[in-house]
Amino acid sequence: MSNDLTERAATFGLILDDVSLTHLTFGKEFTEAVEAKQVAQREAESTRFVAEKAEQQKKVAIISAEGDSKAAELIANSLATAGNGLIELRKLEAAEDITYQLSYSGNISSLPAGQSMLLQLPLRGHPACTSTGQLGLSPDDS
Repeated sequence: MSNDLTERAATFGLILDDVSLTHLTFGKEFTEAVEAKQVAQREAESTRFVAEKAEQQKKVAIISAEGDSKAAELIANSLATAGNGLIELRKLEAAEDITYQLSYSGNISSLPAGQSMLLQLPLRGHPACTSTGQLGLSPDDS
């Protein structure tokens, strides 16, 4: 480019020692093409990231399934050798967990085995509560 400018200037009797470009602009089409290329590169990177993420999730699913399979195999082997002891242990652990959770609930009342708690409260205006002999009342008491 410098040689072209030097030759052109020489035709006008000018001598160029050095050429420095200070203001350079590109055409609209070139600028749009560069922007389109950048957008395409970002989309390609995004697609590659999504594909890599899907591949990692696939590996996680495979490893999890293998772990579940191994756990089921170990449980089956322990049931075969120890009988129902493992199941009974799991039942006890579950009951212990349920009891622990219920112990912190304010809406739960515990009663000794074989007892029930029924409140015999009369309902005012209810026909069953005003009949003779109900709740130990005589017709004159109601």
